[in-house]
Amino acid sequence: MTIEQVETEALKLDPQARAKLAEKLLRSLDELSEKEIEQLWAEEALGRDAEIDSDAASLRDAEDVFRDARSRLT
Repeated sequence: MTIEQVETEALKLDPQARAKLAEKLLRSLDELSEKEIEQLWAEEALGRDAEIDSDAASLRDAEDVFRDARSRLT
């Protein structure tokens, strides 16, 4: 089963069941070793870099991002 399939099925759950699943998944991350965490971040960075290189990701200036974030806080 792919991640997309699991996500599709999980989103069919009622909100309470989704919250319980999310909590379990988040708790399972606490059990990762430092090396495993570093590996996951490296994989995430490589994936994001590939998205940028293939033009699959949309990029925004940091100034725009911070301006939008500030406007949402006020």
